[in-house]
Amino acid sequence: MVSLTYSLLVALAASAIASPIAEPAITPAPEAGLVKRATSCTFSGANGASSASKSQKSCSTIVLSAVAVPSGTTLDLSSLPDDTTVIFEGETTWGYEEWDGPLLQIEGTGINIQGASGAYLNPDGARWWDGEGSNGGKTKPKFFYAHDLIDSTITNLHIQNTPVQAVSINGASGLTITDMTIDDSAGDTEGGHNTDGFDIGSSSNVVITGANVYNQDDCVAINSGTSITFENSVCSGGHGLSIGSVGGRSDNTVSDITFSNNEVKNSANGIRIKATEGDTGTISGVTYKQITLSSISAYGIIIEQNYDGGDLDGGTPSSGIPITGLTVENISGSGAVESSGYNIVIACGSGACSSWTWSGVTVTGGKTYSSCSNVPDSISC
Repeated sequence: MVSLTYSLLVALAASAIASPIAEPAITPAPEAGLVKRATSCTFSGANGASSASKSQKSCSTIVLSAVAVPSGTTLDLSSLPDDTTVIFEGETTWGYEEWDGPLLQIEGTGINIQGASGAYLNPDGARWWDGEGSNGGKTKPKFFYAHDLIDSTITNLHIQNTPVQAVSINGASGLTITDMTIDDSAGDTEGGHNTDGFDIGSSSNVVITGANVYNQDDCVAINSGTSITFENSVCSGGHGLSIGSVGGRSDNTVSDITFSNNEVKNSANGIRIKATEGDTGTISGVTYKQITLSSISAYGIIIEQNYDGGDLDGGTPSSGIPITGLTVENISGSGAVESSGYNIVIACGSGACSSWTWSGVTVTGGKTYSSCSNVPDSISC
């Protein structure tokens, strides 16, 4: 009996070895803190802003459909998970209150921000406009903080009538903005002021293409940053294509900047570089090419190292913020400057402007500035 049992056990063991049975698959435990996101979430109406903010980590696509943001409130999407899509539909509005803002804030990595066909963002800035902008009068909220956007895109946004500055880009890297319209043209007659289109600081690898900006201040102002391109765009009514003012900030380095194939019209300035008097920093590798100027009232091209809040009002140009490697080419501005304005103004500190290349620059119609200083060789003022 024992011998038979032993033989049976041996046979069974051999059979198991010859025909192994597959072990059940082991499902790994979910990662700690992992939250399953809904495919798409739509928010609208008076509660849409707060609901979207609270739910932003739970949706892979956020649709903001005719959201009415309450007064004194930021539409806050600053905690988005990676690779979230944000879509604006219909008219997005904001209530009125005197405060600093911002009215809209979006941050994250791999974020895709879109405006649907016919959508527009309308803060109704005329309620704040008093001709003083950020210099006094009513406290006015800045509009859109596009801060800390990494490897992200903004496409087809239409922004209408901002209280003051429209889009602030800071801490961004790998950001592309395509076909954005900022229309503050009503402010020309209703008291719009300091309605900058794009203010850029401490950012890298930013491309803005196909923009249309109608405003009463800088179309774009690059205060610090590297590898930034502004191209294929139209600027109207403001202060032109600006570097700076540079100086007096925590980051005062501007390098590798390209303005290409842009039109500046009905503006105070065409091309402008502003370095503040007595400060330190660097401006290098800036290129303006294929720029068309028309109806410029003050300065076709102005480059100054004595900026102090207003053009040419800072006294003697200083040398603490050198402007090197500047390229200006194919500037079309025949008869572009009004007779009361100046064609080209260069106010450099001693030895502070060097390695400039100018070619195909035609800016006429205005006066010749007689007090240009320390102009690099082969450059006409």
